[in-house]
Order: sequence, then structure tokens, then C-alpha cells
Amino acid sequence: MVTHHNQPAFVITRFLQEERETLELGASLARVVQPGMVIHLCGDLGAGKTTLARGILSGCGVTGKIKSPTYTLVEPYTTSRLYFYHFDFYRLRQPDEWLEAGFREYFNHDSVCLVEWPEKAGPQLPQPDLRIELALAGDGRNVALRAETEAGRQCLSELQI
Repeated sequence: MVTHHNQPAFVITRFLQEERETLELGASLARVVQPGMVIHLCGDLGAGKTTLARGILSGCGVTGKIKSPTYTLVEPYTTSRLYFYHFDFYRLRQPDEWLEAGFREYFNHDSVCLVEWPEKAGPQLPQPDLRIELALAGDGRNVALRAETEAGRQCLSELQI
């Protein structure tokens, strides 16, 4: 993990018993994300990555069906204050496929990029501001929110959960 200015890692961990709690965490994150942020959503199949993304998008005012971009690779959303791009790189066969598809331009100072399966995109994927790790644990899931940049640290310091 990269830290700046010799600051210790900023990590928040929680146990989420129900799907509702994952959606609520997403809604809380929606209140503190800023344009230009990159958020990596990490975890095994079924860990809750898409559910958390739905919570973030709903919390930012996206209405209607929020679907997983598993087959399309990206789903764009526009809210009154943010442009969102929800990526799912699970089906990538080669790390450079996301670049060849022209997705680099979506990672800019005007948008928020939520990326499921970032490890499939390789080292050219921009560094995340937040890395959120989800893991199944009994009937629920453990979540760790890790600030990777100063913008991520600011986001987590404002988060109210």
C-alpha cells in the first residue's frame, strides 16, 4: 500500500450482517465521494461488491435498475453532482483489454470510477483512492475500507457509519 507524508494506513473495518447493511454502507459512502475518485471493490464472487456499488449509486440519486456490468464491462450513470462509471473486469482475458476498449478516458477529475475485479485489469489501472475489500464471514461479510491516497483518507475521515 502507498501512503503519503509518512502517514499510517487509514483503515475502517466492519462486519455487515445483512444485505441491507451493505447497501447502507454504500449510501454512507455516497455522501463523501468526490469527483476524480477511483474506488476498487475487491472480493470473491458473491462477497457483495455489486451490492455495495448499488448502495453507492442509489445513495447518489441513481434511480431505476442498477445492474452489474459483468457482460458490458461498464455501466455509466449521471447524477446531479457526479458522473459514475461502474466497471466489472471479471471477464477480461488480458489486462490490456480495458485500455483497448477506450476506458482510460473515463478515469478523470470529473468522474467517480467504481471498479470490480481491478486485479484483472493489471498494473496500468489507476491507483485507487479507496480500496474496499469484502469477504464472506458466516451469514454476513467483513468489509475493510482502506485509504490509498490523501483523497481517500479525506473521504474516510468524513464517513459516518
